[in-house]
Amino acid sequence: MEGLTGTALAYLAAGIGAGVAVIGGGAGIGRLAASAMEGIARQPQSAGNIQTAMIIAAALIEGATLFALVICIILAFK
Repeated sequence: MEGLTGTALAYLAAGIGAGVAVIGGGAGIGRLAASAMEGIARQPQSAGNIQTAMIIAAALIEGATLFALVICIILAFK
């Protein structure tokens, strides 16, 4: 890695960080949706409550993922 400069390493780290953030967010939302579907299958009468909680939790996960991506972009161009 002799030829890599600080800028190149910043871009590499930002790319890896963004990838990890997106994979983590996708895995979290996938588990959330699977659990919600399982809960709805067990108790169909509470589908509305489960769906509302799922949407709120998914929005929080998306927000954390977006925050991580913004941090990666800021670090890459600093």
